Amino acid sequence: MMTVEELLEQYAAGVTNFSGIELCEANLSGAKLVGINLSQANLSVVNLSGANLSEANLSHATLNVARLSGVNFVDANLNYANLNVANLIRADLSRAQLRGASLVRTELIRAELSRADLFEANLNCADLREATLRKANLRRANLSQAILKGSSFAGANLEMANLNASDLHRSDLSGANLREADFKQANLAQANLSGADLSGANLRWADLSGANLRWADLSGAKLSGANLTGANLSNANLTNTSFVHANLTQASLIKAEWIGADLTGATLTGAKLHSASRFGLKTEGMICEWVDLSPKGDRSIIQKFEADDPRDFFNETPPTIRIIVDAALEPEANFALAGAYFHIAQEYRILKQPPSMEIGRRRTVFTFRVDSDEALLPTACIAILPFKDATSTQKSIYQVVELLNQENVPDLGIKIPPRVKQLTTLIEQAISQAQTIRQMKKNLELAAKLNFFRAPTQTILTNSSAQTLAVYNNPNFGKKFINSSQLDAAFLADKSDDATIAPLSLNIVVDFLKSFHYISE
Repeated sequence: MMTVEELLEQYAAGVTNFSGIELCEANLSGAKLVGINLSQANLSVVNLSGANLSEANLSHATLNVARLSGVNFVDANLNYANLNVANLIRADLSRAQLRGASLVRTELIRAELSRADLFEANLNCADLREATLRKANLRRANLSQAILKGSSFAGANLEMANLNASDLHRSDLSGANLREADFKQANLAQANLSGADLSGANLRWADLSGANLRWADLSGAKLSGANLTGANLSNANLTNTSFVHANLTQASLIKAEWIGADLTGATLTGAKLHSASRFGLKTEGMICEWVDLSPKGDRSIIQKFEADDPRDFFNETPPTIRIIVDAALEPEANFALAGAYFHIAQEYRILKQPPSMEIGRRRTVFTFRVDSDEALLPTACIAILPFKDATSTQKSIYQVVELLNQENVPDLGIKIPPRVKQLTTLIEQAISQAQTIRQMKKNLELAAKLNFFRAPTQTILTNSSAQTLAVYNNPNFGKKFINSSQLDAAFLADKSDDATIAPLSLNIVVDFLKSFHYISE
């Protein structure tokens, strides 16, 4: 059996291969062994505190209960090594290879593991408090019951890793790949998960209170029974996420995308919901006394609920604007339309999403989805812009304003003046903005020259309660024209820009508006 002195003497003489050596309980503290080969060596209970083993080969070595505090393992190969119950406090393992390594109950407090490769490593019950693992590879690693308080995993890969019951309090997981990772019963209180990919992750019964999940992707994640009290989920992707019996009290969901989310039995009292969609959600048994609808989440706009109100508020019908064109969409018109809506969206951000299209042999249907009922009428004034019917449609929408300002409207149950005044202002602003867009965007004039944009249209609004309102119906809609000259003649006959608009019924308009789910009270 080789002694420490013999090893150091041979290493000094240029020998680096000590594969399979037996050095149990040896004292090599402070030794400089750069690039040494200790693969398959038995180094159990060895003292290497402060040693320099950068670029060393320790693959398949045994270092159980070893004293390795402050060791330099930069670029070292520790693949499949056993480091169970070892002391690696403040050790530097930057870029080290630890694939399949066993670090059960290992102390890695304040250790440096940036860009280290820990693929399928076993860190069960390891202590990594305040450790740095930036951009480390921990794919399929076992970190169950590990202590990870204050540690940094920024940009790390933890895909399919096991973090069951781990303690990640105040840890930094920003931008990390956590796809399909298991965080069941983990403590992620006040953790930074901003921009992290948690799609398909298991976060059942996890503590995410006060966690930062801004812009995180939680699509398809399972958060049943999770505590998200005060968590920030603004701009997060929560599509088809399960929040069954989760606690979202005072959580921020501002601009979150959560269509298909399951909120069965969840608690949402005090949640911040400005610009969060309120349709396509499962809400059976939801507990919600009030929500905050203010843009900044400062409680300046509060919506209170009675016993059964929340389910009406979290409805399942998206508000839509349908423009039905009495003509088939041709390639040239499709190209012109894409350009027109691109330029419109530059000035009117609500229309940044292009419409869905249904193209038939006779007709084309464009469907625009909006975030709230209140946006329906103003946005319709802009959505119709590429078409010859734009002015007539806008006039028809303005009739709604005139109807609502009649003296008998309060008797029909619409809360005025605030709501009507707000709606009037929004419509007037949209019509004014439409004029500005027309003057600025010359490509709208080019579109208007194509037959498709001169075809008769219908504009139908559907609110979040599935109530519809046909705000405009061109008198020539549904009539067949043999050629474009007849189409032009028909338009000249009704002088489309000044066409007589059939008045909307006050009762129909009021019923449509009464069933709105208002953003503000």
